[in-house]
Amino acid sequence: MIPQERLEQILQRFQYLEASMAEGVSGADIAALAREYSEIKPVAEQIAAYRQLLSDLEEAEVMLSDPDMKELAEEEVPALKAALPQAEEALQLALLPKDEADARPAMLEIRPGTGGDEAALFAGDLLRMYQRYAEARGWKFEIIEEQATELGGIKEVVAHIKGDNVFARMKYESGVHRVQRVPVTESGGRIHTSAATVAVLPEAQEVDVQIDPADIRIDTMRASGAGGQHVNTTDSAVRITHIPTGVMVVSAEKSQHRNREIAMQVLRARLYDLERQRVDSERSADRASQVGSGDRSERIRTYNFPQGRMSDHRINLTLYKLDQIMQGDLDEIIDALTADNQARLLAEMGQ
Repeated sequence: MIPQERLEQILQRFQYLEASMAEGVSGADIAALAREYSEIKPVAEQIAAYRQLLSDLEEAEVMLSDPDMKELAEEEVPALKAALPQAEEALQLALLPKDEADARPAMLEIRPGTGGDEAALFAGDLLRMYQRYAEARGWKFEIIEEQATELGGIKEVVAHIKGDNVFARMKYESGVHRVQRVPVTESGGRIHTSAATVAVLPEAQEVDVQIDPADIRIDTMRASGAGGQHVNTTDSAVRITHIPTGVMVVSAEKSQHRNREIAMQVLRARLYDLERQRVDSERSADRASQVGSGDRSERIRTYNFPQGRMSDHRINLTLYKLDQIMQGDLDEIIDALTADNQARLLAEMGQ
């Protein structure tokens, strides 16, 4: 049973926010109020719907004692009772703690793992898969650092994705992605197993991560790459090392000034992610890690091309639609992962 006092507190806060916005405040205050209002409004609407259902059920049960209304009430009471569990579940989902990073843009990093050239080619396939997914959702997908191989694979790529709830959808992609297929470089037709790692980090603002200039070392160097835009003739590449953590970021575009901006942006995201992982580890020390915790070493998914099969090992989900998935059709997978994570959180709330 959902505590009524908790629901009342949420409604009172919602009413306060509504009144404050109606009165009008200035500057950053109105932006903060508007953000909180938009977050709490769906919860308040679920509470109102749940309470209305309880009220309708109570009235219908009273009507059972009225001879003139008994027949109508006997029809309404079972229907209202049947609707109650679904309404309670919807309200519980609305009350689940929100990840404050869910609404943020994300930094996507893809690197080949075991498998040599085939792993680099698969990393390129994953990049295109996420580009198509972003396009389908109306997100802006910008590659800010890319190192290609001579065969058209990816040594490393960093992309910035902007749009609605990007991190909420993409955070489940972090981990090791394994591929089983016959490589284009294989003349004997044998199936090889390769892998690529994906990291999805919520974008960090300067207010999230305070970086002391004394804690970083900035080095410039000559960029190198597979060719084309990745070969620079000047010492424009920038490497920033965060001394306290050892986190190192390299950006090798043509403009040294732009490289500093990119490297600092990626560094902030990585440091912010480290802090989020530290906090999550403390919270989850006595329980199993949640889906989407961001463990980069976890093998999360296998793409089997000969069988046209994708298997997500975290939730035992298998789909025989690999062609569509590689074209960016990821919603079914991400929806299933989201539902599984919500079920875990609901179970924890009930403990």
